[in-house]
Amino acid sequence: MEERRRTDRLNNSSPKKTNVKRNTKKTKDEDVLEKNSKLIRDTKSKLNHKNSLEIEFENIATTKPVVAKNNKPSIFAKPKLKVIPLGGMNEIGKNITLFEYDNEIIVVDCGLAFPEDDMLGVDLVIPDITYLEKNKEKVKAIVITHGHEDHIGSIPYFLQKINVPVYGTKLTLGLIKNKLVEHNLDKKAKLKCVKPRDVVKFGKYFKVEFIKVTHSIADSVALAITTPVGVIFHTGDFKVDYTPIDGEMMDFQRIAELGKEGITLLMADSTNVQRPGYTMSESSVGKEFDKIFTNCTKRIIVATFASNIHRMQQIVNSAVKCKRKVAVVGRSMLNVMTVSQELGYISMPEGTLIDIDKIGNYNPEQLVIITTGSQGEPMAALSRMSVGEHRKVQITADDLVIFSSSPIPGNEKSVGRVIDELEKLGAEIIYNQLADVHVSGHACQEELKLMLSLTKPKYFMPVHGEYRFLKQHGEIATQVGVPKENIFIMENGRTLEISKDEAKITTQVPSGMVLVDGLGVGDVGNIVLRDRQLLSENGMIIIVVSLDRRTSKVVSGPDIVTRGFVYVRESEDLMEEIREIAKNELDRCDRENIKEWSSIKAALREELIHYIYSKTKRQPMILPILMDVDMDRYKKE
Repeated sequence: MEERRRTDRLNNSSPKKTNVKRNTKKTKDEDVLEKNSKLIRDTKSKLNHKNSLEIEFENIATTKPVVAKNNKPSIFAKPKLKVIPLGGMNEIGKNITLFEYDNEIIVVDCGLAFPEDDMLGVDLVIPDITYLEKNKEKVKAIVITHGHEDHIGSIPYFLQKINVPVYGTKLTLGLIKNKLVEHNLDKKAKLKCVKPRDVVKFGKYFKVEFIKVTHSIADSVALAITTPVGVIFHTGDFKVDYTPIDGEMMDFQRIAELGKEGITLLMADSTNVQRPGYTMSESSVGKEFDKIFTNCTKRIIVATFASNIHRMQQIVNSAVKCKRKVAVVGRSMLNVMTVSQELGYISMPEGTLIDIDKIGNYNPEQLVIITTGSQGEPMAALSRMSVGEHRKVQITADDLVIFSSSPIPGNEKSVGRVIDELEKLGAEIIYNQLADVHVSGHACQEELKLMLSLTKPKYFMPVHGEYRFLKQHGEIATQVGVPKENIFIMENGRTLEISKDEAKITTQVPSGMVLVDGLGVGDVGNIVLRDRQLLSENGMIIIVVSLDRRTSKVVSGPDIVTRGFVYVRESEDLMEEIREIAKNELDRCDRENIKEWSSIKAALREELIHYIYSKTKRQPMILPILMDVDMDRYKKE
């Protein structure tokens, strides 16, 4: 009996099956855990993007916050190099690129672009540097590759906001100084002169070596930028010219050495990427000038780019051989000629260069005139000569005009128009299609392949060109062995982040264009341009009405004034109808007790827009002007 009781007690102490259900009842903490299980899985998935990262969840049952090991970046993690083009991508001109590592930034080039046809009244287009303004304490310097406007034109506007040292070669700084004098910045700016093979250190992270390249302007350099993640090679604008005018060859040896040491990223000029083969040497133009100048009995006028110093030197050489005097016309041409002579980049016998005012003292066969206007710019010297508006040079049948340039895309009509006007005045014309009087300053396809082969970059970013140029340059890079996944076709404002192990396109920073109109910088935007476009296409109608200040009743008017809409003397009936429509609308506002001026203006504008479009199919800008008159005061007087 005692044995049986002992057995029952043993059985009662054992867990029973019915107790399983009771023991598995969820606690409050377990319920919370289950409800948040999806969140936990998602968090774990995101945090475990690397296999080496271990996640530990602590006190999950008590609903305390999830703690992840290594959730925050390690203080020992190295920052990445950011390469951010703010201009020059998907466009021609406005070249500017910044390189940022940790708390340091250097800027390469700071150029401008010229306005498109629809940018009415705009003088210049400069890059938006909002991102640099927000990080101005990081900016160490501007480094310039050469002295063309699309690489130096925005420097005065940049230095007004961020005054940092500007590094460049002697001629480049000479041209920049001229610009700074015009903006009264020459005393504030810090210009630092360098020469090829110089190495300059900026802060802790950047070191820049200047490397000689050939281009259509003297003193052009490429940049080898040493950073904590490797060497970035920026070609600037270049061509391969084995017989340069100044005798200074491109530094192939140093470029090849850098390629052998290892270049992380190559950034190369894409301007001429659509042209196969090689660019002709600049010296070939001089031979053509000699042929043309010899036995020519006419006055010779040569139009070329103001910054093409090598071209000007060859014109001077040919003039000296034929015992001709040289005169220069055009403000930019005079500036460049003056700077180039002062710095020793253009040489000529004493007495060769004469003032434009003295050309009347010489016979036509004794003169050569170098002028601006090769792109058909309306206000340039050659354009004014072609329409007889230049005060000092008149075109006659005794003139031979040479266009030593090729039209920039979009300027073909303007150049053609100038040629036609010169032909009408009897001048003989020579241009690029008739003789080899121009060569490009940019590398063609085979030269681009040579640059890629010498540098052997790990990553490649084509720069300076429209999208189709950049894309084609990327395709050329694949032909010489750069992996497709290592080629980055960028846009202005996009960030390329480079580490020791990888490169990828990441965030977008503010970028775009700032319009310069006269002394105004950035005060002309899309709305102003739209209004100018509307005014240029359809004109303007102004409705002037005087209203009683107290009652808002019409005292006088409406009077109608138009500009650029119709010729009023031949459209008096239409003007009277517009006046009647405006009067009727004002009467309606009075009857309906509408006294708010904004409502009256809107009603007038709306009614006249519909009426004028129905009568003329035009949409002029309509500006109602309401003036209040204190009639009570007049009555007392």
